[in-house]
Amino acid sequence: MTLPGLHDPLLLLYIGLAIDALFGEMGPLFRTMPHPVVLFGRAIGGFERRLNRANRSAAARYFRGILTVAILVSAAWGIGWGLRWLCHTTAIGAAVEAFVVAVLMAQRSLFDHVTEVRRALVFESLGAARVAVARIVGRDPESLNGAGVARAAIESLAENFSDGVVAPAFWYLVLGLPGLFAYKMANTLDSMIGHKSPRYRAFGWAAARFDDLANLIPAPIAGLLIAVSALFGRGASAGAAAWIMLRDGRKHHSPNAGWPEAAMAGALGISLAGPRQYLNEVVEDPYLGDGSPIATPMDIDRALQLYFRACLIVAGSALGVWLTKSFMQPW
Repeated sequence: MTLPGLHDPLLLLYIGLAIDALFGEMGPLFRTMPHPVVLFGRAIGGFERRLNRANRSAAARYFRGILTVAILVSAAWGIGWGLRWLCHTTAIGAAVEAFVVAVLMAQRSLFDHVTEVRRALVFESLGAARVAVARIVGRDPESLNGAGVARAAIESLAENFSDGVVAPAFWYLVLGLPGLFAYKMANTLDSMIGHKSPRYRAFGWAAARFDDLANLIPAPIAGLLIAVSALFGRGASAGAAAWIMLRDGRKHHSPNAGWPEAAMAGALGISLAGPRQYLNEVVEDPYLGDGSPIATPMDIDRALQLYFRACLIVAGSALGVWLTKSFMQPW
């Protein structure tokens, strides 16, 4: 028996976001079985070890990197398609699909990780804060003072709102579970091998470019959602968020990260990005925003409030559109 209303992606996205908000990373479950993204990472690591050998030419490594992206993203798409086929006809299948959506969202875990950085800055030490922020950013934590740690946490919150919430939701609504699985594989590929270090510059080129393409639409949407969320609370400016996003969003070295980071900078009245020290390189980006780059734990609090409201907007919009569609159905 087919249950079209129950299997509407809008409803399942809302339920998945609610499950993720309540239970987060579900540590007890994934201590007994591997998380899907962990399995993606193992597959990527296996391909990288076999195909990205230092004795191969740059051209050969470029080709093998393209092949890796094509095979693994296609495999993820196939897994998503198969799971969707198994789930699409029953109420139990709808529940399984909603749970899978929750597992592949990073909404609650991102909030928790950034909160941990704020807690370490306020109640522990700079060293503890550096350890906490190193879990969510790729830059060299030892190069960061307290303001740098706070700024890095806010930047990660903004960028990963796009990568971990908006983009997965977008591709799920557009292409269903196949799109969600393919996006998560692409994003994991980028996080693991899409770097400009000597080891990955050639092999990871395709992963970085494919991830850029996958986030081309979700990233500006994420910036807009941050701006809209600034309308519903004190201490943030929606107008400045929209203006700074339009003015500075393209200044970031990433074609996508600048949109949500610039919106966050404008909303909070601070400056984000700027020159940054990574383990293998120094990025000489301009600052995004007009305020001070001296971020504080209070700024992290304000950023978390914006993020929380933006996530509510995503979930509320999905539910609202689903309810509207339901009421418009003929009796």
